[in-house]
Amino acid sequence: MKLLSLNVGRPRAVPYTDHPRGVTGIDKQPVDGPVRVAAPGPKGVGASGLAGDAVCDLRHHGGNDQAVYAVAREDLDDWGRELGRPLASGSFGENLTTEGLDVSGARIGEHWRVGSEVVLEVTCGRVPCRTFQGHLGEQRWVKRFTQKGAPGAYLRVIEPGEIRAGDPIEIVHRPDHEVTVALAFRAETTERTLLPRVLAASDALHPELLEMAEKYVARQGG
Repeated sequence: MKLLSLNVGRPRAVPYTDHPRGVTGIDKQPVDGPVRVAAPGPKGVGASGLAGDAVCDLRHHGGNDQAVYAVAREDLDDWGRELGRPLASGSFGENLTTEGLDVSGARIGEHWRVGSEVVLEVTCGRVPCRTFQGHLGEQRWVKRFTQKGAPGAYLRVIEPGEIRAGDPIEIVHRPDHEVTVALAFRAETTERTLLPRVLAASDALHPELLEMAEKYVARQGG
């Protein structure tokens, strides 16, 4: 398992975002050199966990619980076959394009060591938005991406440091529950009846998803 590509984005004006200034950092491009990774701060204040990477809409993106976004190269290739065109690393706005790692099958709370210094923790899947659809230029993209159920993973920074393309990725902690990114994503989007199951991941969940699950259980109990 390794970091195949390390991708960062710069702010760019586009017609398909609802950001007040009409800019987005979703267009991530591979970089060769080392990049510093650290917790960026709470949502609404902190942006990307990668130095030099733009996160423009802090209402919905960035912050400690969505500091880094990872997508498997294998999933990009699968989508490429379905869409009939190749998808470059970074095409989904991911910071980390991995090889040999089942990203959507990772468990919430799983820890990955990337290179020799950085440790990341899996928190949730990526819920698609209008900006993502506009960036890909595919009709019904939000629905299609959601139905496929392989959203990639957002991660917290547990131990900061530098990473670069080619670094090995090692799973150094795997929780004993069965709540995967894919299951949590389905619970959040298309199958709300799964929400009670995601509570097994407890505080490792993204706080917004944890709150959603707790409220759902409380309503059912009432």
